[in-house]
Amino acid sequence: MFHIVLFEPEIPPNTGNVMRLCANTGARLHLIHPLGFVLDDKKLRRAGMDYRDTATVTEHESLQGFIDTVKPNRVLACSTRGTQNYAQLNYQVDDALLFGPETRGLPQAVLDALPLEQCLRVPMQEGSRSLNLSNTVAVILYEALRQNDFPGCE
Repeated sequence: MFHIVLFEPEIPPNTGNVMRLCANTGARLHLIHPLGFVLDDKKLRRAGMDYRDTATVTEHESLQGFIDTVKPNRVLACSTRGTQNYAQLNYQVDDALLFGPETRGLPQAVLDALPLEQCLRVPMQEGSRSLNLSNTVAVILYEALRQNDFPGCE
C-alpha cells in the first residue's frame, strides 16, 4: 500500500477528492495538522461522497509524528520545486507521497531535508505555476500503482 500525506491541506474539496482516490486505490491518507478546515466540512463531504467512510484516514500533529508512527519506506516530496521527474522514479510499496498546502506548497526546509532524488516534480509547460492538488496526487499515485502492478486493485 502507498501512503498519501497531505501537509497542512487548506481546501476541503481537494482533500475530499484525495480521500475518494485513496478509498478506490487502497492508499492510506494521512493529514498533517494544522488543517485549513474541519473534517466534517460540508464541502469535504460532498467531494468525498460516500467514500469517506471507506478511506483509511489518519491525522498527525506533525510530519515527524507521521514518520515516527508509520515508518514509511521512503518519503517522496511532490513539489513544483522538485528536481526528479515523477515518472522516472521506481516506486516501492510503502512509499509515502508527500504533498504541500495548495497556496504555498511544501516548506523549503522539508524539501531540503530529503535527498534530491526524493523531491518529485510533474512536468508542465514553461510558465505554468502548478496543477490542482488532487489531480497531482492522482497522477503520481497511479504511476506508483502501475509500476507495482496495481496491488489490491482489479
